[in-house]
Amino acid sequence: MVIKYLIEKELKQIVRNKFLPKLFIMLPTVMLVIMPWAANQEVKGLKLSVVDNDHSTFSERLTQKTDASEYFTLTDVSSSNDEALHSVESGKADLILEIEEDFEKNLVSSGMGKVMISANAVNGVKSGLGSSYLGSVVTDFSADLREESGLNHTPNRGQKFNMAPYYQFNPHLDYKVFMVPALMVMMLTLLSGFLPALNIVGEKEKGTIEQMNVTPVGKFPFVLSKLMPYWLVGFLVLTYSMLLAWWVYGLVPAGNLLTIYLFASIYILVVSGLGLVISNKSATMQQALFVMFFFLMIFILMSGLFTPVSSMPQWAQYITRLNPLRYFIEVMRMVYLKGSSFTELIPYFRALCIFAVVLNFWAIISYRKSN
Repeated sequence: MVIKYLIEKELKQIVRNKFLPKLFIMLPTVMLVIMPWAANQEVKGLKLSVVDNDHSTFSERLTQKTDASEYFTLTDVSSSNDEALHSVESGKADLILEIEEDFEKNLVSSGMGKVMISANAVNGVKSGLGSSYLGSVVTDFSADLREESGLNHTPNRGQKFNMAPYYQFNPHLDYKVFMVPALMVMMLTLLSGFLPALNIVGEKEKGTIEQMNVTPVGKFPFVLSKLMPYWLVGFLVLTYSMLLAWWVYGLVPAGNLLTIYLFASIYILVVSGLGLVISNKSATMQQALFVMFFFLMIFILMSGLFTPVSSMPQWAQYITRLNPLRYFIEVMRMVYLKGSSFTELIPYFRALCIFAVVLNFWAIISYRKSN
């Protein structure tokens, strides 16, 4: 019965706070409406410098074809390779496409023409993808020329075949579809994990927690009363986020909604338990914020939020097994994109349950009423 009044007290404190209710609405809105457009790895609008040493009809067509691509923006047509390199060094260009002399003549006479692609490799991902895209444009240009000259129409038609790629689960290769479910997990981590911790540390600084310490309320009811309100807040924020994802991106879970809520209920207990452990070990708000920032940076960078866990070194993949954020992000993506059932997600469920038991037990035993 005591815990009922403790939970009521926590809910009243949340409602009285003029900032928190606004945060519960504004944070999901900003993260889901703005972040998927900004935080993506789609490489478009690459600045291209072309060195046309031929000045022929074919070289001009190739230049126009690259400029017409959505992946490239033609910044200049340089007169020499040195001039193009200067554009790269000054930041005016990311890639250089150099067309050889007698490009058209060689294509007509021997069917072979040479081009050179140079990329600024300071950003390895950007240069690699940009070079690949530019190579595809050149290949398409070559195919167009072969089609016009009739070289593709060979007598042996039985050996001709076409490849039509089919992308499963994300057919349009839209990076936003990949990011939105993961950003929902990030919001649950911030709102349901760190706010309860800051609440307790705030009571320590104000001295109001001493009034609770002199009461006969046990550790377990006290910790549970801190968890339950933000557990409810987490469900409300998750529901609002899914509605927002449906309204803005037309993104709905391919799997069962109950599976998402089941995993969310466990995950909220995990991050809330971690937040309470940090608050029990922290004496001031500043100390708690620094510790939370430390854990948050590690969780984000090693969760697969931006880059797949499988692309990390083997030693880093072992460390990610201690990151609860990784498990729920994978669950959200699998349920949203693949429609995975609960039986396929049992290993993730088992891992989150272990985290929840360990962290909340640690939160209970680390809370000292003598503070």
